[in-house]
Amino acid sequence: MNIKRLLLKFLPRYVVGRLCVYGRLMRMEKPIGTLLLLWPTFWALWIASEGLPDFTILLAFTLGTFLMRSAGCVVNDFADRDIDGAVARTNQRPFAQGLVTKSEALLLLLILCLLAALCLLPLNRLTWLMSLPALFLAITYPFTKRFFPLPQFYLGLAFSFGIPMAFAAVTDSVPPLAWLIFAANVLWTLAYDTIYAMADKEDDLKIGIKTSAITFGHHDVSAVMLCHFWFTVLMMVLGWQIGASWPYWLVLPLVVYWQWQQYQVIKTRDRWACFRVFLENNRIGLAWFFAIVAHYLWIS
Repeated sequence: MNIKRLLLKFLPRYVVGRLCVYGRLMRMEKPIGTLLLLWPTFWALWIASEGLPDFTILLAFTLGTFLMRSAGCVVNDFADRDIDGAVARTNQRPFAQGLVTKSEALLLLLILCLLAALCLLPLNRLTWLMSLPALFLAITYPFTKRFFPLPQFYLGLAFSFGIPMAFAAVTDSVPPLAWLIFAANVLWTLAYDTIYAMADKEDDLKIGIKTSAITFGHHDVSAVMLCHFWFTVLMMVLGWQIGASWPYWLVLPLVVYWQWQQYQVIKTRDRWACFRVFLENNRIGLAWFFAIVAHYLWIS
């Protein structure tokens, strides 16, 4: 690993080893979670600023998104430290391998949250206030798998709070349009994270945690596609609300085609195929981002 070799030139081997473990705990080698969190935040920033986001605000949200996603991963592994070893896809995580202690994880979590708080400094008071429920949702999500039948819905709330925060930062208000995007993103998150849960369904049933894939049962594929459908409908309503130009609408048939492809794969319920489909949702978020940017470039 090139970064590891570079660090070894300046730091003792033990320190580099610990940093690598902490990086794995933060999922730095798996940026998909950060991207899925980032695209809706960017949608909101571009729409709130009518295509001209302030660089300071853009940088604050980009760094804050990375830091809070990393913090969420640390909390998730801390909460699942006794069960990750029993799941095929997670048995190589640091806690499952005994590479990190609880105190190390909690200290790392505190550092990440403090760094994320620093990203709020150039933003207004309303954004600071809205960061409190966002933090609460991010920290508590991993524990909902013990008692809540749809933890993926709860994750959708956590993954969507960057949207009203973005509007608050840009306009010092949270208009209905922000909540429209919020609702669309909750549905999209519920769709792709249910697909993610379908990959772990066998293991989750054995260890007794709750997921939307288990709750939906034999209707899991139908539930995913229903969420995709209403997500797309709300993105169409969003286009109508912002008076979207033709570049925005060009993305619509492409997204629908990708969603249809997802259906063709996930109906097999093959765990690794479902995991690959989960990863492919990144291009949906990116496509809608390009659509929004293209709209504002066209009308400027």
